[in-house]
This record gives sequence, structure tokens and C-alpha cells, in this order.
Amino acid sequence: MVSRTIPVDLFDLVVFGGTGDLARRKILPALFKRFCSGQMADGARLIGASRRDWSDADYREFVRKSLSEFAGELALDRSLVETFCRCVHYVSVDANGPRGWDELSGLMVADRVRAFYFSVDPGLFSGLSMRLQDHELMNEQSRVVVEKPFGHDLETAQALNAELAQHFDESQIYRIDHYLGKETVQNLMAVRFGNMLFEPLWNAQYIDHIQITVAETVGVDGRGEYYESAGAMRDMVQNHLMQLLCLIAMEPPTFFDPDAVRDEKLKVIRALSNVEPHHIVRGQYTAADGATSYREDVDNPRSRTESFIALKCHLNNWRWAGTPFYLRTGKRMSERDSEITVVFKETPHAIFGQEAGRHNNELTIQLQPDEGITLGVTIKDPGPGGMRLVDVPLDMSFAEALGPSADSPDAYERLIMDVIRGDQTLFMRNDEVEAAWAWTDPIIRGWQARGDAPKPYDSYSAGPDDATMMIRRDGREWRGVIN
Repeated sequence: MVSRTIPVDLFDLVVFGGTGDLARRKILPALFKRFCSGQMADGARLIGASRRDWSDADYREFVRKSLSEFAGELALDRSLVETFCRCVHYVSVDANGPRGWDELSGLMVADRVRAFYFSVDPGLFSGLSMRLQDHELMNEQSRVVVEKPFGHDLETAQALNAELAQHFDESQIYRIDHYLGKETVQNLMAVRFGNMLFEPLWNAQYIDHIQITVAETVGVDGRGEYYESAGAMRDMVQNHLMQLLCLIAMEPPTFFDPDAVRDEKLKVIRALSNVEPHHIVRGQYTAADGATSYREDVDNPRSRTESFIALKCHLNNWRWAGTPFYLRTGKRMSERDSEITVVFKETPHAIFGQEAGRHNNELTIQLQPDEGITLGVTIKDPGPGGMRLVDVPLDMSFAEALGPSADSPDAYERLIMDVIRGDQTLFMRNDEVEAAWAWTDPIIRGWQARGDAPKPYDSYSAGPDDATMMIRRDGREWRGVIN
């Protein structure tokens, strides 16, 4: 199968925070790979912007080092790197002052897409937005990309949305969640809505429960100040896991259209029930196997912030009534593993007898480290010893069927190109963000009011024992991450 690369319209992409870590690790390599694929039209430009007093030559050297470190084998072709660098420019700007804005305005070219990427602290959004408007840098083809966190709670999220709305139309705002750019996440929608095989079974009548796990082996890794104020609930559940839950649980949209898709996701968030205290387990990693503890990493010996959280929640709608959703995320765990597991119910009548055991079909969508989809099916165990059943995986990773076209681009490659195309399908809308916080805030206030402390768990383990006990009380087991 031959993959098609469709060039996007001519564009100028201005990256505020263009010398930062996100630009270095993700944005610059993603654009370079799209350039190498031929998706960037001749004349498209990347303009880095930050407070550093650099020249174009300084920034191009920064870009070269970024590509050498993070762009893989493509960066070994020096001619490609140098051709890409000729598309790169730099301007020194002050988000809260006048410096550099006239120069940036003079760089802009009319009659092309303008995308402004806010790869900066949210505290700078207001100043950047005001100056983009004051210097008439926005036009009908302009878009603004904002990174999480989208607020710290409902109140701050509403304030942030209101601030952006003063300067931009909602159709111009792209709230980026890189999880939605993963190829397998998008394949989830294709599997669900493009195959008659699954959609009739996608409900409480046939599905026993659904698990969503995002586990990391790393600790807070230099993000201690941010993480101490956020915790796993704000950092992961309110956005990444919430978006995965929405795609798993949403109704089929009328069309594959940005607002139609986001309307259905919003219905899922609003259908989430309150979470009971005994269905919440918070944890905090301790020192083990040569690793430091969370409290050491954040330099706070009395920290009560969670680095792990597990939840059991329900949706109050017809499709999912009675089907539990188990969400789990944590740092410094035994494996790096992000996956969604849909566990189907047992057959209504076991014709093979008790000795055949209990068996459930499982559909597993693996997001990292290796993207793919597998379906567990029950077959006869080979041999003459009677009807013994065994579960085996049916590989649906598509790698052999699609060949080279199955190579998954980085999520930022897809999402940045969607910004240029003006496609908001994989980006969060303002009401989505606020609905997610409206569900999250009472959970956080609840454990704060109760004075709950996170349960300790060893670094490089599967998390606190209480999380295992929570799901075992329901006669179920966590899939994936093990001790």
C-alpha cells in the first residue's frame, strides 16, 4: 500500500518559546520530518521567537542541534538539514513589552496561513494575545496553538478561555493534546466507526469493563515545581486520560467533522458520574532500586501530592449504564505502558464445562511504547487432552499489511499539519476543557477536605496495593503493568 503525502497550504509558523525544550524536542523535529516528506510547500517558513537576543544564524545552529538529537536518521542528510534551515528565521520579542513586535510584523507575508504557537507558560498568553492583536498580525487565515495546562481548575480555565476569546474566535484556537495525534488513537475511531464487526458490540450488553492505563518509568524529572502544584490528577487524568475515555465511549458523530466529533466527546464528559471516595486510590513513589523518592525529587519532605492515581467511574447514559471504566496513571512504575483494554463479557452459557476455565475476549489498543491493536480470542489448546481452551492474541498492528506506510509519525507532525489545514477535530474546544474541570474539581476538593494522604509505593512497581485491591473487589484484575 502506498501512503499519500498531501502538501498543505503555504504558511508562516511563529513559535513563541522557540528556544524552549518543547520546541527543541518536538516542534522542530516534527516540522523537519514534514519538510522531508514534501508536505511543506516551497516558501513555507518557521519563525522562532523568544526573549533571547539571537540572530537567524544563532537560531539555525540551535535547530541543527535539535535535529541531530531528535530527528533520527533523516538528520544525517546534511543537505536536507541545510535546505530546511533556509526556511528558518528568528526574532527576539518580549511577550509583555514592545521589543521585537514591529520586526515580527515586518516578517509576515500576506495571503498565506499564519499559525502562532504559544509554547510558553500560560501566564504569557495574555500578553502575546494582546500584542498579536495590537500589531494586526491576525487575519482570516490565522490560528493560535496553545499547550496544556489549560488552567489549574475550572475557575482558571474559564479565565484563560475568556482571555483568549477577547482576542481570537474559537475557530482560531487550537488547544493541543499530543495523545490525540497518536496514530493508534485515530485508528481507534476507524476501528469503531468503520467496521460493522465492533460497533454493535460496543455497549454495556457485551462489554464487561474498560481499562485505560498510562504508566511511566520516569519520575518527575526536573518538573518538580510544576508537578507539585498539579499532581497526576491535573497533569494526566483531566486531559490525556479524559480524551482517551471520550474516544472510547462517545456515540458515532453524524459526520467526521470537528464540531460533530467534539459535540459527542462533550456528551461523554457531562455523563460522567461523581466518583465515590472508595473508588479513588492516590499514590506517591518512594525510593527503591537506587531511585530517589518523589519527595526528594520535588524537595518537599511533607508533600501530599500524588504521582499515581487510579479511579473507577461510570457514565450515566444508555450505552454504558453499569459498565465501569477504570483509569490508572503513574510515574516511576515498572513499565512504560499506555494502553486501552476493552474486556468483553463471558459467553452467556459455558458449553465446555468448568474445566475449560473462564475466558473473555479483550481488545487492546496499545499507544506506547509500540503502537498497535490486538484482539484476544479463545481457541482450543492443541493436543489430545480434551477440550481445553486458551486465549491467544490476534495481531491487528497493521504493520505487515501496510508495509512502510505503517510507520507512525510523531503526534506533533500530524497535529501541526492539522493546524495549518484548519482542522480542529483532534483539538479540545473551550466547553470540553471546562466540562473536564467541572468533573475533576470536586474529586480533588473531596480528598483535600478528607485530608487523604497518597499511599506509598515502591519505585518501579505497579503502584500502591490499594489500587490492586480496588479492582479485585469487583472480581477483576489490572491488565498491562506488573511488578
